[in-house]
Amino acid sequence: MAAAIGAALAGAAWSLVDLTIAAAIVGGCNGAIAGWHRIYRWRALAGVAAFVLDSTWALITTAGALVVHAVAVAQRTPGNYAASLSERRDRHVYVKGLTFRRGFLTTIGNVVSGAGRSRPNRVVDAHENVHVWQARWFGPLYPLMYGAWTVLGAVAGLIAWVVSGRHDPLGRVVEAWSYYRNPFEWWAYSREGRWPPPRALAVHVWTRPIGVSRAGELDT
Repeated sequence: MAAAIGAALAGAAWSLVDLTIAAAIVGGCNGAIAGWHRIYRWRALAGVAAFVLDSTWALITTAGALVVHAVAVAQRTPGNYAASLSERRDRHVYVKGLTFRRGFLTTIGNVVSGAGRSRPNRVVDAHENVHVWQARWFGPLYPLMYGAWTVLGAVAGLIAWVVSGRHDPLGRVVEAWSYYRNPFEWWAYSREGRWPPPRALAVHVWTRPIGVSRAGELDT
């Protein structure tokens, strides 16, 4: 049922730009996998909204999430799928999956990778879940804005390093500008109750968080 509805929603939404068939395939696959893993909260408005957004406005990042599923399956790691962090959570979580940096989780669309077996659930619930919803709210603009900030931030970091007299390690300064100063990451770290992270503070990133932390709420 979820596959059929997802395909119908995606096809109808993206028919406006003549991508009906491709969109229907992505929406149908997402619905099938989500239905199998039972991730959506069908009795909650937020869960229904998550499914609708994943199948329409955020379909581009949902397509990226399908690639992450494929990588996770190809890894053939027993217990790779973290059902306890996924079922009725409006997201998928993998212990391994597709990651780009050691020690960092990666979220693409509605899929979180690299959760590991020893990581606290709070990192997924408070930080990575923010990225899941950022992808839904900003839709096709999200990867464009995140990617643009990463590239332009790296350039700004290089300039800042030169102007400052090269006192701090270049890699740390570029990382601070391209990653930690990214508004999407500032938002997620603040919700996790971990702003500023130690690595960011070392190169003078601002100390004021944005929004309200969920740390206390999730620890109770």
